[in-house]
Amino acid sequence: MASKKRKKNRKIIPYRRPRADIGRLIFGVIFLYLLINIFIYMGHDKIQFYEVAEGSIVNDRPYTGLILREEQIYNAENSGYVNYYLREGKRASVGARIYSLDETGRLDSLLKENSEGEQSLSDENLSDLKKQLSSFVLARSDENFGAIYDARYALEATVMEYSSFSALDQLDKIAKESGVVFEQVTSPQSGVVSYGFDSYESLKPEDVEMASFNRSSYTKNLRKSGDLIKSGSPVYKIASSENWSIVFPLSEEDKNLYQDKSSLSVEFKDHSIETQAAFSIFTGKDGSSFGRLDFSKYMAQFITDRFVSFEIRQDQARGLKIPVSAVTEKNFYQIPKDYVTLGGDSTDNGVTKEVYDAGGTNAVFTPIDIGFSDDEFCYVAGSDDGPLKAGDYIVKPDSQERYQIGSTKALKGVYNINKGYTVFKEIEILDSNSEYYTIKQGSGYGLSVYDHIVMDASLVTEGQILYQ
Repeated sequence: MASKKRKKNRKIIPYRRPRADIGRLIFGVIFLYLLINIFIYMGHDKIQFYEVAEGSIVNDRPYTGLILREEQIYNAENSGYVNYYLREGKRASVGARIYSLDETGRLDSLLKENSEGEQSLSDENLSDLKKQLSSFVLARSDENFGAIYDARYALEATVMEYSSFSALDQLDKIAKESGVVFEQVTSPQSGVVSYGFDSYESLKPEDVEMASFNRSSYTKNLRKSGDLIKSGSPVYKIASSENWSIVFPLSEEDKNLYQDKSSLSVEFKDHSIETQAAFSIFTGKDGSSFGRLDFSKYMAQFITDRFVSFEIRQDQARGLKIPVSAVTEKNFYQIPKDYVTLGGDSTDNGVTKEVYDAGGTNAVFTPIDIGFSDDEFCYVAGSDDGPLKAGDYIVKPDSQERYQIGSTKALKGVYNINKGYTVFKEIEILDSNSEYYTIKQGSGYGLSVYDHIVMDASLVTEGQILYQ
């Protein structure tokens, strides 16, 4: 019995467990494979899609222009301390008091004492001051820090005007009682008053040059109440006409864009004004091209400005809106339209192509896929396996005239992916900016609303299968 058990025991084969190293190796290979694919995916440009929609492009063009007005400067006949009674931008009538001049400067103190003792600013006056201050804050720009001083002086002149009304009624009496001798100056003409001087007052369009727009060399002197004025120095000026102009530099692109225009729509965003202006192009003193906008209103709103920012509104072409990056080019064979016909009972477009074989030359109807057409040509994509190749001859229907395939034209288009693969679709561009095109809608060979196209055409080729 013992020997039988030993024999039986000898038939038992011990089970060998699989080595753990093999499992780790397989797991490592799978992990490495996944990691490599992730890196490859991350390193490749992602193909994104865009759904075509109706729309238009806002393509307004910003400019900075130089304001030209009819400005008459008046100089002080004597020296003394000036006190202004009309604020900057106020319209003066003939004979209106503009300023007073006294040699001692005592008149300014007397006017302030009398105005403070008899009258304070009304709610209407305060409301006007708040409106001026709010307008400045909304239009304020860090690039034009000097405008802060202009606004301050304008506000001071306004306060002086409001607080001086009752004192002006008693000006003669106050001066006589105090023994102050002063000179009172009135306006010889009607117009808008300004106290800023920059040497551009007599500038004419024919004198304008590119150097005129150099803001770094531009200086403006602003007179204010209390200043000591020397005899013969500018003390105020009057813009007598509502007619004024803006001149601005034109690039070659601008000239081509506006050369047929006689009027343009202009928007001043800082002033919340949009208006129409007569437009013309002229050559400046240095031979540069400039645009000129002529206005007949709003002159008073810009009386403190010499340089002004504005935008010219463009007509917005409506159509289909697509990204610039989606557009590419493709060469097409040009085929005269009168060579294209229908084949027998077929509704397919085609041409009669000459085919050469052992039996001679035969004229065979060949269907073609027209990508686009205009008044003169149909455009057919050229390819190695296409129905037409460079050098082929086609015959004009009911004629012996022949045309050799070969002339090509590069057409702009996008890759449509509605069918799951890229198909080139020709487009007709109506308008553009740096990001989008507006293209013509309704073309039989083009795009429609809700079509899907490749966002970046440079990432794909025609016929490439894509999954959305």
